[in-house]
Amino acid sequence: MRTPIMAGNWKMHKNVQEAKTLASDIGQKVAKVENVEVVLCPPFTALATVAEVIKGSAISLGAQNCHYEAQGAFTGEVSPNFLLDFGCKYVIIAHSERRQYFGEDDALINRKLKAVRASGLVPIFCVGETLDQRDKGLMFDVLRRQVTAGLEGIQLDDPARFVVAYEPVWAIGTGKVATPAQAQESHRYIRDLLAGLWGSDAAEAVRIQYGGSVKPDNARELMACPDIDGALVGGASLEAGAFAAVVRHQ
Repeated sequence: MRTPIMAGNWKMHKNVQEAKTLASDIGQKVAKVENVEVVLCPPFTALATVAEVIKGSAISLGAQNCHYEAQGAFTGEVSPNFLLDFGCKYVIIAHSERRQYFGEDDALINRKLKAVRASGLVPIFCVGETLDQRDKGLMFDVLRRQVTAGLEGIQLDDPARFVVAYEPVWAIGTGKVATPAQAQESHRYIRDLLAGLWGSDAAEAVRIQYGGSVKPDNARELMACPDIDGALVGGASLEAGAFAAVVRHQ
């Protein structure tokens, strides 16, 4: 049985004081939730603050990105080791905004995934198609390329230490959301791709999140799909009540 994982990606929102307040409010609202793993991914500047707020709770800390080197002359970048210093367990890799706005390609993403796994952090590996790619019938081609190229040379020893997030780019921040049938179809396809790489037992154990305008009013229906194991939540994670409602998805 896969434990659902709900991760709040705050993106470039919340200064330190705002992050402290939000993390505290979320912690109070999800304190009694069982059988769901909750992850908060604040901006780098708020990692230390959020780590202190959630200390001793069941909430895990995640980062939104990292570099593929442990150290070096990479101005403005953040090493996986630095994230460990803050107490991070997870790090988001290959979010569509990184692909779209910062030119991250499959080769770079593969390097990042290898570095993250070597560091001991757990990656949340994002894949997904644009609206144009879906309209042209290229959805499965895109997913196949992103999964196989991103995971090239990576072997899975523990399925609990790898998370995939399917995020249809056309549904991120747009208010649009994939129907449960669309989301399930893509999640099943990704799981079949993982089975081809790592074997069916490992693929069935890996958690695959859905990301794309997840809100309290659609979380329950999405989470009812057999291959959806949680959500990567953007906008709704910036309000404690909304995120808690997504976490509960009842």
